[in-house]
Amino acid sequence: MTAGHDLVPSDPDGPPGPGPEAAPRSWRSGNRTLVVLAGVAVVSLVAGLGLSRLVLNPAEAAARTAPPDAGPITVPVESRELSNDVTVRGDVVFDDAVDLRVETADLGERAVVTGQVPEVGATLDAGSVALEVAGRPVLVLPGGLPTYRTLSLGVSGPDVLQLKAALGALGIGAGDATSDAYDRATAQGVAELYRRAGYPAPSPSEEAAQAVTDAERAVRSAQAEVSAAEGALASAGTRTRGSEVASADAAVRSAERAVGVAQVELDSCPADACTPGESARRQAAVEDARDAVEVARAARAALDAAPDTSAERASLTAARDALADAREALADAQDATVVALPASEVVFLETLPRRVDAVSVRRGGTVEGSVMSVSGATLQVVATAARADAALLTVGATGTAVLDGQEFPVTISAIEAAGASGGSGGGSGGGSGDGGSGEGSGDGGSGGEAGAGRSTITLLPGELTPEQVAALQGSNVRVSIPVSSTGGAVLAVPLAALTAGPGGESRVEVMGDDDSTALVEVETGLAAGGYVEVTAAGGATLTEGDLVVIGQSGGATDAATGEPDADEDADA
Repeated sequence: MTAGHDLVPSDPDGPPGPGPEAAPRSWRSGNRTLVVLAGVAVVSLVAGLGLSRLVLNPAEAAARTAPPDAGPITVPVESRELSNDVTVRGDVVFDDAVDLRVETADLGERAVVTGQVPEVGATLDAGSVALEVAGRPVLVLPGGLPTYRTLSLGVSGPDVLQLKAALGALGIGAGDATSDAYDRATAQGVAELYRRAGYPAPSPSEEAAQAVTDAERAVRSAQAEVSAAEGALASAGTRTRGSEVASADAAVRSAERAVGVAQVELDSCPADACTPGESARRQAAVEDARDAVEVARAARAALDAAPDTSAERASLTAARDALADAREALADAQDATVVALPASEVVFLETLPRRVDAVSVRRGGTVEGSVMSVSGATLQVVATAARADAALLTVGATGTAVLDGQEFPVTISAIEAAGASGGSGGGSGGGSGDGGSGEGSGDGGSGGEAGAGRSTITLLPGELTPEQVAALQGSNVRVSIPVSSTGGAVLAVPLAALTAGPGGESRVEVMGDDDSTALVEVETGLAAGGYVEVTAAGGATLTEGDLVVIGQSGGATDAATGEPDADEDADA
């Protein structure tokens, strides 16, 4: 038993009695409450401080929004190069774009593209193959006349002269270049053109080839007839007639013997006591015999003369005439097979080389209308400019084209006067002179849409990589062309720094180190881009870095709008 304490029976099911752990547990519970209360107080204090910074009283708000005290706005005098530009917008295109067409009237339904389809960007040069149609090439040659007929032996005209000039430009002989006739020399030149292109020369038609065969057969037959007639004539001139000669000789001898007999009978008249009548008869018999001798001798002499070959000669003449006709027919037939230049196998372009911009046919397709669009190989920028701006430009002047932040050098190659037909182009050029440069407001449309009084400007870019060519083609670029320049760095101030003196002289207000200002008379030069060239005059000095006043800051505000009063200079 412990003194000072009542003994209470312990009851395991009853409430715990006071013990040694009861007091510490009660202390921890009260301490946790104090901590929570302290945290809430700190958070409330921080929130109050934050809100107090966001809440402004009207006086403080007015003080913060009040305009600053009035004062001069200054900028330093700069050393810079000034230049005036004419700015235009132009379309980047290849020069002299045309649609290439192939004459296929002779091909009919056989005008099928079989190969040699060029890629976009490919170059067509003199003598190259633009396309392959029905297994045959379409050759490209320089010339201003379009193809309108097949050129073959015997035809003549300006298109033949054009062909000869084109072949000559390729170093291929084509006969007399001043003759407008298509002859065998021209045909040989055409054959050489095909050989260089890697294709056989055009073959003659089956009808023409058969005509040559028939004509050759006729010539051979006529030659045989001539040979036969010549043989007959030779035989007629050398044949022997022995029996006729022997008979004639016998007739001569017989006639001579008859003369002898008649002469004997005449001589025997005295012995026979011939009467006058008998004597006359015997004398006549002698004369008749002698005449018979002469006839027999003449017949014999005739046998020694050349034989009569008139019939054989007539036959030979006829045979030779037939041979000449056959040979002429053969020549005509052969002329029809001389190498020709079909209309479907050539296209003439006025200038070469050309670039393929678009192809409208495919392998296996049929040629209908234009087969491709080609342009010159020269990339150019075509723009339009107002008449006043164009007057400031000259051929050969250089400028800069800008596309997507990338700059390209360009040079003016042509300026077409206002009213002349022009290529596609952009808006008008910017202003010049004291106004500085400024981009025109044109819509970038074609030159044909340009209004009256505008001129077409053609510019050629400098050397470009293939990637740059691809990026520029078909785009619309801004072009700046300097028309006047200081040629180097000069002292320059903003135009707003200039004021006019009582005598019309130009002045700038220069601020000193003590914030005092003084007016300095200056001589002005070129103005461009918002700046003007200045030179101190009258013994004054002006150097780079000097501060010049361009306006005043601050001033009263309008109670209704909160904007600076209209009579205050708020130019910044």
